[in-house]
Amino acid sequence: MAAPGDHAHWSAVEEATELLHEERYREALVELRRVLEDDPRNPYGFYFLGMAFFELGELEPARDAYGAAVKLAPKHLGARVALSHVLRQLGDVRGAIKEAMAALSLAPNDGDALYAVGLAHHARGDVAAARKYLEAFLATSPEFEVATETRGMLSEIKGGARPSRED
Repeated sequence: MAAPGDHAHWSAVEEATELLHEERYREALVELRRVLEDDPRNPYGFYFLGMAFFELGELEPARDAYGAAVKLAPKHLGARVALSHVLRQLGDVRGAIKEAMAALSLAPNDGDALYAVGLAHHARGDVAAARKYLEAFLATSPEFEVATETRGMLSEIKGGARPSRED
């Protein structure tokens, strides 16, 4: 069941999500800031603001926006997963694992959450945990490209990767 105000929050970000879909990230930022000025408690506004910042390569503002979304909507799975990825990319591996595990507690078989946990453990150098979560991720039948990348990472973890030679 949707929370009260959920429909209004979604409706408020419709135009911004169209802009994001069209890869018009700067315009989406302007629209999302307007949405959040009108309603600073809109978790979707913060979530999509994080997406726009992320796509523009602005990781710290993306982290802050995703963090605000999580504070407003602690069960927002996408915001937790996205926050985990940004924290990992910023070097906060402990924070990345914490957020990914929180996401996993919300949806134990969610592929995105499993992938985030696996990548965070890999970044920490915890090979056993990384392998466990990345293999569980592969069991969710992810898209071909990410599955192929993950298999390569697992091969490297297991020591099966061979150095390539350019002849």
